[in-house]
Amino acid sequence: MKKMTEIFARKLFGVKCEHLKKVLLIDIIVFWGLHTAGYRIAVSPFIIYFMVSAFSSSVMWRALMSEDNAANLKNLFMLPFEERTFVFSYVSVMGGYTLLTKTAGLLAVLLAVSAWSGAAVGFRLLYAVACAANAVLVTACVFTWRKRRFLGILWGGVLTAAIFLLWDQAVFFPVMAASCLLAVWLLSGTSAYAFYHQDNTNKYLLKSSGQPSIGRYLLRYLISHKNYMMNTVVLWGIACVLPVFFRQIYAQDLAQEALQDFARTQGQFVLPVGFAILSVNTPIGILLSCDPALERAVRFLPGQGKRFCIPYTLFIFLCNMTADLIFLGSSWFWLGGVPAAALMEAVLFAMLAAAGSVLLEWFFPIRNWKIENDLWHHPRKYVVPAATLLLAGLAATICGL
Repeated sequence: MKKMTEIFARKLFGVKCEHLKKVLLIDIIVFWGLHTAGYRIAVSPFIIYFMVSAFSSSVMWRALMSEDNAANLKNLFMLPFEERTFVFSYVSVMGGYTLLTKTAGLLAVLLAVSAWSGAAVGFRLLYAVACAANAVLVTACVFTWRKRRFLGILWGGVLTAAIFLLWDQAVFFPVMAASCLLAVWLLSGTSAYAFYHQDNTNKYLLKSSGQPSIGRYLLRYLISHKNYMMNTVVLWGIACVLPVFFRQIYAQDLAQEALQDFARTQGQFVLPVGFAILSVNTPIGILLSCDPALERAVRFLPGQGKRFCIPYTLFIFLCNMTADLIFLGSSWFWLGGVPAAALMEAVLFAMLAAAGSVLLEWFFPIRNWKIENDLWHHPRKYVVPAATLLLAGLAATICGL
């Protein structure tokens, strides 16, 4: 089992775990920086338990769905192996990758800004780690159930109910431990081939008629990757609830008549923040980074840069603009109106974010990633929203002078 584990670990963590050491060092720096800043917020323990569970589950699922991972599994299946050893080695490494490189960063931020103190910190951290580990094991178990995914939904619903209802009860930790043991028992009888995910992207990309079209390719690429579509739909949901969040922060005590004045006076500050948040649609901004073969083809042929980058910019612009329009409609409903120039502002922000994303992909593509999950969580995704937000703050300050 040790040898099999090393095979998987070297790809994800590096030959001498250099990637893992770098990530953990960054987590420590982030924790120390936020902790010494003295900023504290009251976070209920069950919210943290739910956050780490949902986050760990989604990261583990995307890691198991990785196309690059599927190719490696296909090569390993040609070698002789013992079924149970393969399964537990694979799940332990993928789970360790999820917990140590992704969930650890989330916990570092949450622990640094939470108002926890005393002996409660140790117990709550233990419970949070137990929730994250349970989420990883349950996700691995459900991933292998091709035709019984409804059981996974039921299992997840029971665990969510336990987090919200039993988080302060003595029985909470035994429930999480029992769920982990059940997942381990089920994985012990799972076939290693159940973790192989067949890529069906080509059936969407190869069917074409008429002249070649970059726009058609991008649309089919988005449709063929269901997780990309889901991320876009989630952004639309965020666009709906962001105005409610802003209203609670800035105008929760205002009467309905005052909301219109709030929308007119504070819109120049609130709306750009929403536009910047909604531009963090990571999957559509990494199409060249996640597909090296496509990048080589685009760069190799003369004149392909312009032919690819312009449709790609328009494609991201349409995605950003859809989310911004939903945000404006929700703002009009919840805040009692929006400034007259809000639509032009939305167009400007959507176009700037699209152009910035494409320029980053063209001149600074992400290299040396292990699996697609690393692309989703790369810090580069915050560069464009931060730049547009700073630009909006500068413009608002100049206009207010």
